[in-house]
Amino acid sequence: MTESTPVPAGAADPIAVTRRWVEKAVIGLNLCPFAKAVYVKEQVRFVLSDATTPEALLEELAEELLRLRDTPAEQIDTTLIVHPDVLTDFLDYNDFLDNADAALEALDLQGILQVASFHPDYQFAGAAADDVSNYTNRSPYPTLHLLREDSVERAVAAFPDPDVIVERNIATLDGLGVDGWNRLLADD
Repeated sequence: MTESTPVPAGAADPIAVTRRWVEKAVIGLNLCPFAKAVYVKEQVRFVLSDATTPEALLEELAEELLRLRDTPAEQIDTTLIVHPDVLTDFLDYNDFLDNADAALEALDLQGILQVASFHPDYQFAGAAADDVSNYTNRSPYPTLHLLREDSVERAVAAFPDPDVIVERNIATLDGLGVDGWNRLLADD
């Protein structure tokens, strides 16, 4: 069993918990230097999925992909689909990502949108389950992150050396450690 990103006790609202994670970890630790701008401009759509099966989640994913495609970036630049009741097992979640890619292809959205992945038990291939580097992709709940390719390209082009981001994130998390991560996300 791996140590997951803690969910505060009594947390009834997965969106509030996810927002807190975005604010404290993703933006607060600068794990994604591109996140703050769209977050403060309120261009991040948070969706709480009620899906209980992978099929229902896939249907909702397709709907949100189309919504993102059809909505100006000034209104919604990116979407986080938080799905606490399905794909809680990381291996099942990881397998589902092939379905997410197939949905992009079926909707003819390859090269337009992409799906990034976050999970409480995220584990990079080749990394030990307790490796702190996994925490760069650990979220309080399983989450599909829908991104616009052109927004990603603009953000990366504006960043002096985007390859440094991964190295910096691992160094940040190595310095923080699992206990520091847990303290960061603990209730104040």
